[in-house]
Amino acid sequence: MVLLAAAVCTKAGKAIVSRQFVEMTRTRVEGLLAAFPKLMNTGKQHTFVETDSVRYVYQPLEKLYMVLITTKNSNILEDLETLRLFSRVIPEYCRVLEESEISEHCFDLIFAFDEIVALGYRENVNLAQIRTFTEMDSHEEKVFRAVRETQEREAKAEMRRKAKELQQARRDAERSGKKVPAFGGFGSAGMTSVSSSSIITDSIVEPEKPKITSAAVRPSGSSKALKLGAKGKEVDNFVDKLKSEGETIMPSTGKRGSDVSKALPPPANVESVHLRVEEKISLTCGRDGGLQNMEVLGMVTLRVSDDKNGRIRLIINNNDNKGLQLQTHPNVDKKLFTADSVIGLKNPEKSFPLNNDVGVLKWRLQTTDEALIPLTINCWPSESGTGCDVNIEYELQEESLELNDVVISIPVPSGVGAPLIGDLDGEYKHDGRRNILEWCLPVIDVNNKTGSLEFSIAGQPNDFFPINVSFVSKRNYCDIQVAKATYVDGDGPVRFSSEISFVVDKYEIL
Repeated sequence: MVLLAAAVCTKAGKAIVSRQFVEMTRTRVEGLLAAFPKLMNTGKQHTFVETDSVRYVYQPLEKLYMVLITTKNSNILEDLETLRLFSRVIPEYCRVLEESEISEHCFDLIFAFDEIVALGYRENVNLAQIRTFTEMDSHEEKVFRAVRETQEREAKAEMRRKAKELQQARRDAERSGKKVPAFGGFGSAGMTSVSSSSIITDSIVEPEKPKITSAAVRPSGSSKALKLGAKGKEVDNFVDKLKSEGETIMPSTGKRGSDVSKALPPPANVESVHLRVEEKISLTCGRDGGLQNMEVLGMVTLRVSDDKNGRIRLIINNNDNKGLQLQTHPNVDKKLFTADSVIGLKNPEKSFPLNNDVGVLKWRLQTTDEALIPLTINCWPSESGTGCDVNIEYELQEESLELNDVVISIPVPSGVGAPLIGDLDGEYKHDGRRNILEWCLPVIDVNNKTGSLEFSIAGQPNDFFPINVSFVSKRNYCDIQVAKATYVDGDGPVRFSSEISFVVDKYEIL
């Protein structure tokens, strides 16, 4: 066959999306599509019409038409088979078959059309292959991103080391009575004397924040301080200029919901001394069993909002037996913590900084011991005469946990309809746009530690992996708690509030 063009048009012959596969002018394409509706006014039911020069092979799509324009000597059977593939591609990218939706996803459709036909001839591809090709998932890109993130972390660590060296040199100069050196890039504004409390604030490690690509900072002759966010202002100005010219700017959205765990609501009553015990888990398992990697990172964060409670100590209860690694901040008295599990500053006369989130203790657990997996997922797809019968089970191994808002996301094949659900604990939701079956469980605890889901759908066993899991919990995985807060002078108790969260960074079964 020789396919000249593929188009989605209205019933009046107006082209919404058109892709030419041979040399054709826009005027000729628009003229051929404008003549197309007039040729169908014959009162007969056909799937194609012909003129002296071309053949139209078409299929109605509600209020629209999917039209292929071919030469008259092309194979009509191949044309019809190609038309069916084009008609199946459109619902993959458009939720509704309307003109506005087609226009919004026009480039996605053009890229998919190019995978079906090359230089007028049909490619030997199916719908699943087209989706894979258009997603352009690149292993090399993932490796590049991982290397770049590693380089950014190393650059940040080097930056902190240099900052500590500069700060130490400044302290030494102040002690010896010499003139404080003005280090390049910071200007004279940042070289005033620093109080003891602000020194602690600068050096205390705050909880990890989202990674920001570091950019080289060059001091300018007239600048007195570092200019932060300059690039962001340029981007905002560019966006404002586009809006003034009539362009529609779509707001950026985050990653898909299954990748980011839901945040727990903040506590209702927050005292002047507030503690956060936060943990996040990153886990990768094989589909046939075996823990490839599991890492739990935790941190105790202190926030003091009243200067009367600045000089305090925290008594920690560490009942964990999983073999985790503990690390206190350099300004915390390590000997006191090792001997008595008490967190206090090395200099008891100093106070914790006010109105700042201060990370005072962190821990890390990395293991490949399957017995430590908090929630196991077993997926058993088995081929049948009509496709696959899939049975998925979960089991809570860490019975002290209570997991809330659990979502187990199972990929399903595209273009085969919704799965047929059998036995089910909890609820389910089928997202036909993303081709995901979400198994939703409000709570998993010791009273609801096991459950299963059975469904049937056309596909192969490999189509149902990787499985992703997300959840939140108000109980931490490593049994580390803040038992009491006391004043440095007198050991009197201090009222404090606390919140505990255990969330998912990555939890997948490959």
